[in-house]
Amino acid sequence: MSPVVQIEYCTQCRWLPRAAWLAQELLTTFEAELAELSLKPGTGGVFVVRVDGEVVWDRREQGFPEPTAVKQAVRDRVAPGKPLGHSDRTASQE
Repeated sequence: MSPVVQIEYCTQCRWLPRAAWLAQELLTTFEAELAELSLKPGTGGVFVVRVDGEVVWDRREQGFPEPTAVKQAVRDRVAPGKPLGHSDRTASQE
């Protein structure tokens, strides 16, 4: 069964554009690996990315994610052998 990704974002903070952009990045990168990607409205400053219910990024603990970091966290769970091209190189140079 293919993985499901969920991005929960704060509607009070108006973070829908950020969540939608991140969703687009993930769908473009993992279009063959994912069964579904959903956006879940939330409140209270939430911005959390989950894969099959497991939190892979939480803004409260890790700050706002760079797309590269989220792609790597998702990749590690859905397609561990998948190269991310420049995203891998960028992270290894930091």
